Amino acid sequence: MIGQEDPSKTEKATGKRRDKQRNDGNVAKGEEISKVMVLLAGVVSLRIFIGYYYEQFYEIYHWTFSEAINLQVDKNMAYTLFVWGLKKMAILTVPFMLVIAFVAWLTGRLQVGPLWTTKPLKPKFDKLTNIMGGLKKLMLSPDTLIKLAKSLLQALAVGIAPYIVIKQEMPNLLPLFHANVHGIIAFLLSSGYRMACYALVPMIIIAIVDLVYQRWNYEEQIKMTKDEVKDERKQAEGDPKVKQKQRAKMMEMMASRMFQDIPKADVVITNPTHFAIALQYDAMVAPAPRVLAKGVNRLAERIKEVAREHSIPIEQNAPLAQALYKQVEIGDTIPEELFQAVAAILAKLEKFKSR
Repeated sequence: MIGQEDPSKTEKATGKRRDKQRNDGNVAKGEEISKVMVLLAGVVSLRIFIGYYYEQFYEIYHWTFSEAINLQVDKNMAYTLFVWGLKKMAILTVPFMLVIAFVAWLTGRLQVGPLWTTKPLKPKFDKLTNIMGGLKKLMLSPDTLIKLAKSLLQALAVGIAPYIVIKQEMPNLLPLFHANVHGIIAFLLSSGYRMACYALVPMIIIAIVDLVYQRWNYEEQIKMTKDEVKDERKQAEGDPKVKQKQRAKMMEMMASRMFQDIPKADVVITNPTHFAIALQYDAMVAPAPRVLAKGVNRLAERIKEVAREHSIPIEQNAPLAQALYKQVEIGDTIPEELFQAVAAILAKLEKFKSR
């Protein structure tokens, strides 16, 4: 189909979408450029190997017109001629076919890169269930008309090229009756080369236009809707709702563990209303006081409630409470610049007066 039938698909395909299409064997590939490159490789090979083919054809024609006429054919001779013919065919075709095969592989590789998948070969049974719909699409789709137009243009190019060459060489056909082997071979090779060159020019133009169209059409076909892009981004980054639930669950677990540690605290420093930080000082555990729990607003009130339940002293010091809340994470020791302020509070506690 030409372009994008679904008007809602306005977004360019993401990398994930492109990888999926590629793994399924759906890639932007111009078939006509492969054909033209193979034909061009054949013409160039013919030009390069012209001397080699000249020698081979000369040997074949010379033997045919000079020795084969008087040859007595029996079973052994027939077998010998058969083997000789196979060898000559191999000598003539194998180098040519190897060059063409390599160029065909290289053209495909340059177009789609390294790709190996068997998915395009798997039968699609869902398409078999809708035979009439498939036939209708095959007969009436714009892609079918474009392929038909390309085929007609190529056939026209291939058909006109021999006509032009033969028309130009008409005066030279009759003199071939009196020509020697060298002249006949030279005429055939020269004419074939010119036919191929004449056909190549329009076919190259068709191939370039087809390649541009195929790449444009491929980009249109793999476009995505905005919702599809959003869904894919959610899958890659994680659903925000799920992440929010996970974060809430993690905070709940941290709060639960934090409240379990509050009874171990030596003092709770408050703002007095907004912040609450529970501190523990045990030289056997850490060289400096540690923050066991901290919270703001409702969580701060809950920390103070737990502290009162376990008879933990609560000291009001707004600047120190704010500094501890902002600078120290739960489980960490207080920074050196807060040692003096915290030590002054701990020194007032009954637990530390003896020290």
